[in-house]
Amino acid sequence: MARRRSPSALKIRNLSVEIAGKKVLDGVDLEVLRGEIHVLFGPNGSGKTSLMMSILGFPSYRILSGEILLNGTDITNMSINERVKLGIGIAFQSSPTIRGVKLGDVLRHLAGSKIDGAKMAGAVNLDAEFLNRDLNVGFSGGELRRSEVLQVLVQRPSFAIFDEPDSGVDVENLEVVGGAINNLLKKRSGLLITHQGYILRYVEADKAHVMLNGRIVCSGIPTKILSQIMKRGYKWCEKCPKARRPH
Repeated sequence: MARRRSPSALKIRNLSVEIAGKKVLDGVDLEVLRGEIHVLFGPNGSGKTSLMMSILGFPSYRILSGEILLNGTDITNMSINERVKLGIGIAFQSSPTIRGVKLGDVLRHLAGSKIDGAKMAGAVNLDAEFLNRDLNVGFSGGELRRSEVLQVLVQRPSFAIFDEPDSGVDVENLEVVGGAINNLLKKRSGLLITHQGYILRYVEADKAHVMLNGRIVCSGIPTKILSQIMKRGYKWCEKCPKARRPH
């Protein structure tokens, strides 16, 4: 008997996007099934951030064609708030610093209910005293990453996006962050965006994609794709016909 295919958590079809008159995505197709974790590789300027911002609905990213579906609902023209309410959560690489707003207060607001803040902070190796500090003020690079991951953890979104979760994180804390992401995404779905791929030592991804010049040019087994990137860089992907497709 054929195995029944899971429904899509995120489905992107023929997505083309421009910002300030420049096309940054060109016919992107991507499908993440429910319960799957995908990883998106690509060099700087390849379109990874543009895809993330388009999924979130930032208005400066103008959709020229295509559609974005979240759990079967068309969110292409929805606002950021509407998308978040439907279950998208994100840990940004560039975290804002906000004086006068405590991290603990942010966590309680995101959770929408009472939480054990100290226990949650401990899950990403943050001391409980961080809960009483202004949001991200004076945090190191690794502490910023863990703070962002913590904020996603308390939301428990149905679909989570982690933007460069391994950036600026030392080996010890990378294992903690990877374990926290794995635990969050059990029976959920997510997309990891990474340039270096260190997070894959600790996160069990189901599928990987490589983005070049605003297109996804290849997909496959995460460890195999990462191995090729480590050995040959992104040059090997440029030989793919999709990478050479004219605009």
